[in-house]
Amino acid sequence: MIPKKRAGAGPAEGAHLGESLRACGLRLTRPRRAILEVVRATDAHPSAALVYEAVRRRLPRVSLGTVYRNLRRLAAEGLVQERGEPAGLRFDGNLAPHDHFTCVACGRVLDVPRRRPTPAPEAPVPGLEILSHRVEFYGRCGACRRRNPSQEASSWPGSRSRTRRASTT
Repeated sequence: MIPKKRAGAGPAEGAHLGESLRACGLRLTRPRRAILEVVRATDAHPSAALVYEAVRRRLPRVSLGTVYRNLRRLAAEGLVQERGEPAGLRFDGNLAPHDHFTCVACGRVLDVPRRRPTPAPEAPVPGLEILSHRVEFYGRCGACRRRNPSQEASSWPGSRSRTRRASTT
């Protein structure tokens, strides 16, 4: 189940979704509208499979392929953001500039508001043009820290402490 955002979407939001779709030249189909509503109604950054499950409760005959195609199309049109992660694609309905925090214990992804605008870095190689960038934070969320307070930050997969790194040579 996809958790809902704290502030629920009302009828005005539904009208706005239709306008957003039409502005991009997309037809307002029932599956497309339902997919967009599901992604924008949560802050859980759902996978396509989770979106499919939620949409299927509303539209039982929708196919997984329809959900995947529409998610990719909505992302291409800038109506949702696509986040590539090791476990697969996840989708974000929050289009405002923000960063992300990923809990390395449970995999939950949280939005982190930007406190001030972050300028794009200089191109690391001459001839490249930076158009955009992201900031990603990794750690343990409050729930995981409460469940296992003694776990060290360096114990998550992919992290190696300096002492272990030095002893492996």
